[in-house]
Amino acid sequence: MVTVSYYCPRCETLAELERDAALRDKCVTPEPLDGWDYLPAYELDGEIDPQERADGVELVCGASESTDEGCGEPYYLSFIRFDNGEELDPRAGTVDVNFDFLK
Repeated sequence: MVTVSYYCPRCETLAELERDAALRDKCVTPEPLDGWDYLPAYELDGEIDPQERADGVELVCGASESTDEGCGEPYYLSFIRFDNGEELDPRAGTVDVNFDFLK
């Protein structure tokens, strides 16, 4: 187990999580990624791999894992996800639109 630090994307308050060093972080965002499930930080127990339970962790700025009072808003640590050995792009829910027919 290692202590890993994250900053709130809104107010930059520091949060620290005790977790397995092998977890692969993708990003920290103020909003959850579409279609991803998040485990509340207070449910991290160090014994069960959080990547087997969720796609990331929901942190609340100023909660017990924070080093300061913070803004009180949730933010999201997302893990790297794979499907058939390929890393999933969290923006994959967006659709590219082609307007060539308007020419």
